[in-house]
Amino acid sequence: MTPAWWGAVLGGLAAAGALLVVARARVVRRPQLAVRVLPYVRDLPETGVLSRSVPAAGGPVEQLLRPAADAVERVLGGATSVRRRLERADIDKTVHEFRVEQVLWGVVAFAAAAAVALLRMLTAPGPVLTWLLVCAIAFVSGVLARDTWLTSQVRSRERRILAEFPTVAELLALSVAAGEGPVAALDRVVRRSGGELSTDLARVLADIRTGEPVGAAFDRMAASTGLPLVARFAQGVAVAVERGTPLSDVLHAQAADVREAGRRELIETAARKEVFMMVPVVFLVLPVTVLFAFWPGVIGLSLTTS
Repeated sequence: MTPAWWGAVLGGLAAAGALLVVARARVVRRPQLAVRVLPYVRDLPETGVLSRSVPAAGGPVEQLLRPAADAVERVLGGATSVRRRLERADIDKTVHEFRVEQVLWGVVAFAAAAAVALLRMLTAPGPVLTWLLVCAIAFVSGVLARDTWLTSQVRSRERRILAEFPTVAELLALSVAAGEGPVAALDRVVRRSGGELSTDLARVLADIRTGEPVGAAFDRMAASTGLPLVARFAQGVAVAVERGTPLSDVLHAQAADVREAGRRELIETAARKEVFMMVPVVFLVLPVTVLFAFWPGVIGLSLTTS
C-alpha cells in the first residue's frame, strides 16, 4: 500500500474514533429521568430499578473510560492492595478512580507509540502487525507504570514519616512530661508541626474529638499504617493510655528506637553500596594514578631509544 492509502485508512480510523467519543460523551452528559426526579422523592424507599438507573458519579472522561477501567480491574485484580496503598500514600481516590488513571496512562502511551508507528509507516512502510504489537505493549506499560508510581509514592511518603517521627515523638513526650494530657499534647504537636505524620495524627485527633476513645483511635492508626515503627508507636500510646503507663517514657523510647533503626539502616545501605563506591576508585582514580606514575618513564625510554 502506498503512503496515500495509509493516510486515508488512518484518517478514516481517527474520524470513526472521534465520532464514537462524541456520541458517547453526548449520552453520558444527557441527564436521565431518574437523576432529575430523584431529588424530589428522597423520602420514598429506593427501589432496585431506580438505583440501577442512576449513573455513577464522575466526569465525562471517567464515564467514557469506565468499561476499560472495569476490564483492567478484572484482568489485574488486587483491589484490596490498591486500596491499601492509596490509604498509605494519603491519596483521596477510590480504586475505580485509580483504574481510570491507569487507563489514561495507557492511552497516552498508546497514542505516543501510534504516532511513532504512523511516522515510521509513512517514511518506510513495514509490517503492520509489529507496530500493533508495539502499541499494545505501550498501553500495558502505561497501565503498569501508574501502579509502579503509586508504590513509589507510598515509599516516598513513608520515608518522610520516618524522617519526622523522632521529632514528633519527642515533642509529644515533652508536652506530656510538662503536665498535659495525651489529647492536649497531641493537639499542641499537630498545631505546631507540619508533615505527613502530623496529618495522620490530625486524623487521630479528629476521631478522638468526635467521641472515639484514645486507645481505639491509635489502634486504628496502627492498623492502617504500613510502617512497623509507627504501628508500635501507636500501639504503645494506646496501651499506655489504657493501662496508665508513663506516656513520656514510652514516647522517648519510641523516638530512640526510630533513631537507632535509622542508623542501622544507614550502615546496612553503606554496606550494600560498598562495591559500587569502589567503581570510581578502580576505574577512574587508579588508572589516572598509574598513568601519572609510568608516563614519565615511558617518555624517557622512548627518548633513549630514539
